[in-house]
Amino acid sequence: MYKYKVSIILPVFNEAEIISSIVFKIKDLYPDYEVIVINDGSTDNSAELAKKAGAIVYSHPYNIGNGAAIKSGIRVASGEILVFMDGDGQHDPADIAGLLNYIPEYDMAVGARTIRDHASFGRALGNNFYNWLASYVAKFSIKDLTSGFRAIKSNIARNFINLLPNTYSYPTTLTLSVLRSGWAVIYVPIEIKARKTGKSNIKFYKDGVRFFIIITKICTLYSPLRIFLPVSSVIFLLGLSNSLYTLIFFHRFTNMSALLLSTSIIIFMMGLVSEQICQMRHERQEENRSPISKE
Repeated sequence: MYKYKVSIILPVFNEAEIISSIVFKIKDLYPDYEVIVINDGSTDNSAELAKKAGAIVYSHPYNIGNGAAIKSGIRVASGEILVFMDGDGQHDPADIAGLLNYIPEYDMAVGARTIRDHASFGRALGNNFYNWLASYVAKFSIKDLTSGFRAIKSNIARNFINLLPNTYSYPTTLTLSVLRSGWAVIYVPIEIKARKTGKSNIKFYKDGVRFFIIITKICTLYSPLRIFLPVSSVIFLLGLSNSLYTLIFFHRFTNMSALLLSTSIIIFMMGLVSEQICQMRHERQEENRSPISKE
């Protein structure tokens, strides 16, 4: 038996057809675990069915978002380890044990999908691009940035709750925040099932732009030079190339060259200042040590 108290959190929105079987399976496999269903304003009887199946149900009065449901789950959970999984039947409860095998040695274990598990080839390519971008930001090989199936120490999750958005992009924010704060993360291969009901609400272009903005925001929050330095370098190279071109062919130094070179220097200096502010902010924060021993 797992020696730490575990809370399993399932955000649910109109999943009456599948939620009972998910809760029953979890309770059958892990009878000692706390199962929390966050009913995010469902218009069907998802909440009632989840409660009858044995889950603790917390309901939002209206649909706020998947991320908001996760935040509510973090607030009401009593476990030392929190497990997040979708309430649409795509994640197999049997895989929870595989994630927990890596806790407490690691601070967060994430279920990583294969490329064939994505809804479409285009979405798979998009996710691979964001995995690469997030890996650059975090200086860590991220296998599945948007996976909603993960186990994390509760005190760490609560430390970042104010940063999590209310939308489906909460895994992106949580992953980058945990990694850039120096916590240990591992990716565990999993296979997901086809959705039992409905279809995904994630929009390729709309949510893709949101993911990009979130990655940039988290980077500027934890490591600003990872953004400022490449931008400054590109503008500096453009200014240098323009100045060399005009000097060689027109024998003059143009205003455009001066503007590009000075802009690159300003952006670089802004990056340095942001980096120092970021460092001071983290130094003033009381270090949140995990109560769960790795021994």
